[in-house]
Amino acid sequence: MGKPEISSSGQIITAAQMRAVEHEAMRGGGITGRDLMETAGRAVVAALLAQWPDLAARAGRAWVLCGPGNNGGDGFVIARCLAEAGWRVDVAFLGSVDRLPRDARANHDRWAAMGAVSGLEGVDLGGADVIVDALFGIGLTRPLPEIAQQALRRADGPRDAQPHCAQPHCAQPRARIVAVDIPSGLCADSGRALGGVAVRADLTVAFHRAKPGHVLADGPCHCGALAVVDIGIRGDGAGVPLIGAPARAVIDKADPMGQGLHKYDHGHALVVSGPMGRSGAARLAARAALRIGAGLVTVASPGSAMLENACQLTAIMLRRCDGADGLATMLAGDPRLGALCLGPGLGSALGPGQGTRDLVAVALRDGRRAVVLDADALSCFSERPETLFAMTHAQTVLTPHGGEFARLFPDLAARLVGIPDKGPAYSRIEAAGQAAARAGCVVILKGQDSVIAAPDGRVAVHAALGDRAVPWLATAGAGDVLAGMITGLMARHSDPWVASTAAVWLHVEAARAIGPGLIAEDIPDALPRLLRDQIIGQACP
Repeated sequence: MGKPEISSSGQIITAAQMRAVEHEAMRGGGITGRDLMETAGRAVVAALLAQWPDLAARAGRAWVLCGPGNNGGDGFVIARCLAEAGWRVDVAFLGSVDRLPRDARANHDRWAAMGAVSGLEGVDLGGADVIVDALFGIGLTRPLPEIAQQALRRADGPRDAQPHCAQPHCAQPRARIVAVDIPSGLCADSGRALGGVAVRADLTVAFHRAKPGHVLADGPCHCGALAVVDIGIRGDGAGVPLIGAPARAVIDKADPMGQGLHKYDHGHALVVSGPMGRSGAARLAARAALRIGAGLVTVASPGSAMLENACQLTAIMLRRCDGADGLATMLAGDPRLGALCLGPGLGSALGPGQGTRDLVAVALRDGRRAVVLDADALSCFSERPETLFAMTHAQTVLTPHGGEFARLFPDLAARLVGIPDKGPAYSRIEAAGQAAARAGCVVILKGQDSVIAAPDGRVAVHAALGDRAVPWLATAGAGDVLAGMITGLMARHSDPWVASTAAVWLHVEAARAIGPGLIAEDIPDALPRLLRDQIIGQACP
């Protein structure tokens, strides 16, 4: 399977936004729906041949499955272009010719003058090099009809067989499956399969911009490699940004005025440690905060873990802090403690007056200090999440993974599970946005498709896909490191949104630099070279 061509930055737009962009392009004159179909169909063929160069060197055999709308119209163009290139092409059509949209009907008729059009029922897809899925596009709002599901089961073949693999265990290779714009059955706005059934493509060729469904939830598993192609239209509407590299000013410690800076000018971060035997998570977060550029980092340790922490900390400072009263005294005595990280390794109850909830309450008390809440600092409010939301403020960042999100926002999480029966289905973008509004602070819904949302309505997605996929990041402590990175950037006076988006991108980039075999301790040590490369790369010539 090839690698996605989607950029790690740019925008994703919903199906409705895409339709609006197309409508505006045609309303302005100079381009017609038929023009768009022609361009789109030719772009799919070009992407197909670029993805599999062996097919560019010979004329293969293709089945093109066309649906009853404009996606089917694209399919008829694809069939014609492949046939003109010498391919053996068969076309199966689902629907009524008389009910096809005008431009799709014109392309149907143009293909019908060249070759036959069969019905979809019982079609034999065997022997094809490529099967083109042009059944349903981004406008699908209902599960696939049974006849389409049956055809797709015949097309799919055994998933452990590679497309035209020469290995003995793949003696009957399956065809390569190419989805036009989005795999049929997949909700373009959420990445969820409507009715639980969607095409599993080897290549998806998306038009103009990627859609949320290409990068969210199960979308990447269904899309395979993703090529986003230009079809000659402009405009994005109010798209959701895909997070890219942070600006140099966010990560560079150089003073633009050329003056020397003191360590305190880069902030003092405080990471609260758990008890003996649970203190490692805090050390991971603290090391990440220091590596990301905080001027000073201190671990606030309960007495039981002082020796354990002291044995493993050098550049990071250590102070004893027993419970909420100890934290309150520490914060009152040093106003330069500008950013706090709570949660990693804390547990839920350290003793009377020392519970994690008490520590969180103290950290959030003044309403101005930057606070990152992760792990146990979130889960300890699972019975009364509204208690937490009454304390959070604009300088707070919550970093839940899926399980923690479900504990804090059970109603929102419940809408993300199960099989949707209609579209657009509820998405992680909607869930994170509503969570941020409820909590009144930045929320990072972590995952391969991390969604970052702010209470003012801003939402961005970080898609760790293709070249940027890092499955080895699923390891104990990686989330603690991310929390520390955000804390370090906030200590350096980045606002919660900037710190969160920058840290999420750098977290993945560091993991990419390390590669398979990564453990959480590796991530902070990969940051110096990564930061150097980013700073030098953005330097003025």
